[in-house]
Amino acid sequence: MSSSEAQAPTIQDSVAEVWYLKNVKYGSEDNRKTFKVITQNFNGNIADPVSLSPKEGNILILRGDIVIEPPERKTVSYDYLSHLVAESLLLRSPEVDVSDALSIMPHTQKGMDLNPVFTSPTAFRPAGAGGGELKLFQQVGIKLVHGWLVDPDSQESKALERAPDYDTAASLIAEVDHLTNGRFVLSAQDDPFLSAAETAGSSSRSAGPTQPVASSSSSTPPVSSGLSQEQQDKIADAIAVREFLDHTQSQLTYHGLFQLASTLESNDLVALFRNSHLSVLLKVDEPEGAALYTLVTDQVFLREPSVVWEKLEDVDGGWSTFVDSDFLRASPAGGDFAGQTAEDALMAMEMVDQENRAAAGMDPSDQALARQLQAEEDYLARREQEAYLRRQQRLHEGKSAGKPKKEKPEKKKSKDCIIM
Repeated sequence: MSSSEAQAPTIQDSVAEVWYLKNVKYGSEDNRKTFKVITQNFNGNIADPVSLSPKEGNILILRGDIVIEPPERKTVSYDYLSHLVAESLLLRSPEVDVSDALSIMPHTQKGMDLNPVFTSPTAFRPAGAGGGELKLFQQVGIKLVHGWLVDPDSQESKALERAPDYDTAASLIAEVDHLTNGRFVLSAQDDPFLSAAETAGSSSRSAGPTQPVASSSSSTPPVSSGLSQEQQDKIADAIAVREFLDHTQSQLTYHGLFQLASTLESNDLVALFRNSHLSVLLKVDEPEGAALYTLVTDQVFLREPSVVWEKLEDVDGGWSTFVDSDFLRASPAGGDFAGQTAEDALMAMEMVDQENRAAAGMDPSDQALARQLQAEEDYLARREQEAYLRRQQRLHEGKSAGKPKKEKPEKKKSKDCIIM
């Protein structure tokens, strides 16, 4: 369906546009306040796409630029939040033309088009029409960063100088795939020629352009047939770029983590682009050095007041540590009654129902279906939380027993090169 055609709202759309609020404490020791931050809905393990308002809203909330009212409010809708963000934007820059930023806001509800540059944690190139998304971040005063950085000492760095951002890298892979008759994106394990070509490319990057190796299959023409030196150089670059994308599918590298920790200002809230999603990132100075934390907005922890931040320690989240508002290790209560009584939960559900009815005009049968969907979601979220707590307990017991600490995971090559 084209974007110009109106889509009828569904029950799931109505529920998805309402977010639960969680009370957290934030600020310096002498100015600690309680704020209502926005949590992710529809199972916190499935993060929503790069949608500006919830993540941007949390930064504006913690900075005190917008306030969720009344204090007893338990949910917010997209319309309510976008109104607050737009109002903050107008008040922040009354002398600046913010029409471009305001016009792009409705389009961010279902996602944003961001194009990170692999050589700088603060560099993004405009994507889409006019790069309005980047202007929106600039005009609300939110710094946008990422850790998807190539190590300048790595084999891939030279190729990524020629394909420095994600869109250019994806275009190069698509061009080389066309150049190789659609065989470049195949798995090397499925195509003997591609495996040999990658081996040749890896061994020749430091010496010069790759010389593609002919296939042993008589039915497949050699890709090197009739290719110019420039085309062969592109194949060599595409092999290096593909290896980098395959090895960094979490869109975070250890070089990127180091750059973020060394370049960000302490206690400055920024928006982190990772895994095609946004999160709130904070650098905290600790006795053992600078540490990076992301705000926990997963609805799984809605009723866990001690879970506020997650320490960003590795690229795949395998050694995540949850901490409270004082950055001390969290002690989740777990179970159905963690941080909330049954009466509180019922009142929150009733408020969601009221907002959904007002926004979508649902009839009684639709209301019943919405309640059923929400109840199922809450049940799955609790199950996931309990499973996580059990895993954390086993991990803690293993550490206490003197097990050696897990080493940094070795980079594993994905079977397929996926162009996202």
